[in-house]
Amino acid sequence: MSDDAVSELCATLFSSFPRKDQRQRGAQYLRGLLTTEGRKTARNIAAHLGAPATEQTLHHFIADSTWSWRPLRAALAAHLERKTAAQAWVVRQMSIPKTGEHSVGVDRGFAPHLRQSFRGQQAYGVWLASQELSAPVDWRLVLPEQWIHDPALRTRAGVPEEAGAESQEECAVAVALEAARRWGPRRPVLIDLRDGDAPAAVAPLAAAGVPFLLRIAGSQRLSVADRAMPGFRGGPLPAQQILQLVKGVRRPVPWQDTVAGHVPRTSLAAMVPVALSDRSAAPRGLFLLGEWTDPTRPPSALWLTSMAQPGAGPLLRLTKLTDRVDADFARVGEETGLRDYVGRSFRGWHRHMTLASAAHAAVVLSGAGYAPGRPAELASA
Repeated sequence: MSDDAVSELCATLFSSFPRKDQRQRGAQYLRGLLTTEGRKTARNIAAHLGAPATEQTLHHFIADSTWSWRPLRAALAAHLERKTAAQAWVVRQMSIPKTGEHSVGVDRGFAPHLRQSFRGQQAYGVWLASQELSAPVDWRLVLPEQWIHDPALRTRAGVPEEAGAESQEECAVAVALEAARRWGPRRPVLIDLRDGDAPAAVAPLAAAGVPFLLRIAGSQRLSVADRAMPGFRGGPLPAQQILQLVKGVRRPVPWQDTVAGHVPRTSLAAMVPVALSDRSAAPRGLFLLGEWTDPTRPPSALWLTSMAQPGAGPLLRLTKLTDRVDADFARVGEETGLRDYVGRSFRGWHRHMTLASAAHAAVVLSGAGYAPGRPAELASA
């Protein structure tokens, strides 16, 4: 990996720190995330640097210092905008298993990527994505009810007063809206809500003028909104059934599988004007986008979108950015410490996640390979 690229990123991120020692600690921690083997904890980074006495200094820099992570995330997003041909924001869920009970946000939950329950933290990251690379630039931690309503837990973890309890879909939408509000230009937002309340996400995104593609379950009920299309008079129908009714309008869409090394592939796609079941409260101009990787089987992916343009083909290609994010998370994000923070505080978690995101960005921007590490989605934390 180019040291010049890392030095440029350090200068970009830490220029907002007023103190020289903070700038030094930031660069030290970031480089430690990139070079330390195993879990990226303050103890392991200090040991890797050959200076075990710095463990407490690094721990204080992350957990107890006064610096704000928000300017660094803004600087990271701007840096990626300059360096990449970004196409969309991809909101990705991340499960962080924990065996203890004291880390902020720990609860019993469901990991959508694994289709199983686990105990730990759940967070949503906003990834700036192009066909070639992606990197996270913002994070939001799901805070279950007990972490909001138990004063002792809030105080111990330093949960800010403005934080409230959220469902997973509320958390996903909130972090998307925050990114769209703070860091233009306005780009499409992609969110996987197959296990959430997709209709509830539509109104806030539409009200903010944020174009979106929401992946939905085939059982999600929608109404066909075009009189000329089959199913118009059928009332609310499962989305999968709607797409089966319009198989005759499917068209082939060629796309490049950049994750597999620019392998050319072709899917079938169809797009149908639809409305939510509660038409009185729902915005107009919604479309159901379906993809078939096997024309003889049901659709392989279903998306609810607010975008009529640029059409089914370009929109289907845009959805492939979720594969890019998943691949980059598995190849790089796991190894730059996105799930390795062992502290208990809300602010410490956000500071670590910010620098781990920067380390991820340094790897993907350099085009460097990265040593494989813990591939298991639920490695012990």
